Amino acid sequence: MSMTKGITSRAHPLWLAYILHRVSGLALALFLPLHFWVLAMAVSDPARLDGFLHLTEAAVVKVAEFGLVFLLAVHMFGGLRLMAMEWLPWTPPQKTLAAAATAVSFLIAVLFFMKAI
Repeated sequence: MSMTKGITSRAHPLWLAYILHRVSGLALALFLPLHFWVLAMAVSDPARLDGFLHLTEAAVVKVAEFGLVFLLAVHMFGGLRLMAMEWLPWTPPQKTLAAAATAVSFLIAVLFFMKAI
């Protein structure tokens, strides 16, 4: 019986917001070592950095940057939603805030992508 309850609760939009927040945090944590490696190239080998930055003009990299900006924005707005839920005295409409956080994150990522191309 508890198995059925667990499955039905996973269809709830707030469970999806929870998973998106966790996955975005994990993806950003995995991205950080690569980011630090590229920053280290700027200090240690500027010519190699220029070669690496030339690769960033590829379309697949621009799409990956869109995904990265989306993950960053969704993680930030999801965290703000959680802080509002914990610290504000009123109970906000959680589904609406979760949908708004995702929509604003997507808008930011699309604007970034449009500027990049």
